[in-house]
Amino acid sequence: MAIRKKNNKNPPVFSHEFVIQNHADIVSCVAMVFLLGLMFEVTSKVAVLFITVQYNVTISSNGNGSEETTLNYFHHGLKDLATVFFYMLVAIIMHAIIQEYVLDKINRKMHFSKTKHSKFNESGQLSIFYLFSCVWGASILTSENLLSNPVSLWEGYPHTLMPFQMKFFYISQLGYWLHALPELYFQKTKKEDVPRQLVYISLYLVHIAGAYILNLNRLGLVLLVLHYFVELLFHVSRLVYFSNENRQSGFTVWAILYVLGRLLTLSLSVLTVGFGLAGAEQQGLDLAAGNFNVLFVRVTVLAAICATQAFMMWKFINFQLRRWREHAQQQAQKKKPVSVKSKAKKDKTNGVNGTLSSNGADSPRSRKEKSS
Repeated sequence: MAIRKKNNKNPPVFSHEFVIQNHADIVSCVAMVFLLGLMFEVTSKVAVLFITVQYNVTISSNGNGSEETTLNYFHHGLKDLATVFFYMLVAIIMHAIIQEYVLDKINRKMHFSKTKHSKFNESGQLSIFYLFSCVWGASILTSENLLSNPVSLWEGYPHTLMPFQMKFFYISQLGYWLHALPELYFQKTKKEDVPRQLVYISLYLVHIAGAYILNLNRLGLVLLVLHYFVELLFHVSRLVYFSNENRQSGFTVWAILYVLGRLLTLSLSVLTVGFGLAGAEQQGLDLAAGNFNVLFVRVTVLAAICATQAFMMWKFINFQLRRWREHAQQQAQKKKPVSVKSKAKKDKTNGVNGTLSSNGADSPRSRKEKSS
């Protein structure tokens, strides 16, 4: 294990540099306070709000025989904010562990430039998160039979009750994307990169929280897994490109799947919200029952999804155009040195021939003059 060189001058306590260098240790201490709170009866009730998933509902059902089976479901509420906060702290700690013990070691071996260094760290962190979320989300989809029965995306709305895995998935997603906000400060993100980061973090938070609050958790889960899979392919392709710049085939596959992902997202959203919920039996706004199946909400949800997909396609087109321009410039730069070298070779050959004719071998005419 490589030992880091420590600076002789330690930053002042609670200064910006001190917080940035030791933010993982500070956050770990805060998380330990909540865990220690479980040990005492006085504080256990408060600590449970932050650590465990709230709003448990037990439903008993009779099976084929006379035995009763109990099923545990969960719904959302304001207490979820405390749970999201705790798992935001966990995400900060995991971010620091991955950065120090995985990405930093690779960076030291590869010797990336500053621009590649930041992009490599971003792709490394997001690749791990997207891979974990895709596997977790796909396991929930298969266990709940959402892929084999697409009608369940809108059938029986409002879907106020969720299994434990689905609710914990949404809590973890909100905690992760909330942790990305303080990470902009901890990772010393450049000022010019902050607006871009804030835009896509805000889009994630708005869409995930919207699906969670409006009880569109099934549709949100399907769209998240689809989107995460496409983004995973992009960041893995970028990591491969950093290791070897000749390997760019992954970007082509990603570009095709990106466009297909946008079309599939729009199709599922229109099918579920525009047709499925519009023809559902339970219509009307009922906050107590968690029913938001009214025309205004449906139009707002579809407008938000369509606007986001249009924005993503616009960014995608600009990205592809920039790549094509850079590729054209590289090809032009490769052709210029070849033409210059060929001209230089011609000049050299002409110069050699000229010197030979003037100083070297004599021509036949000069020989006659000499003999005469």
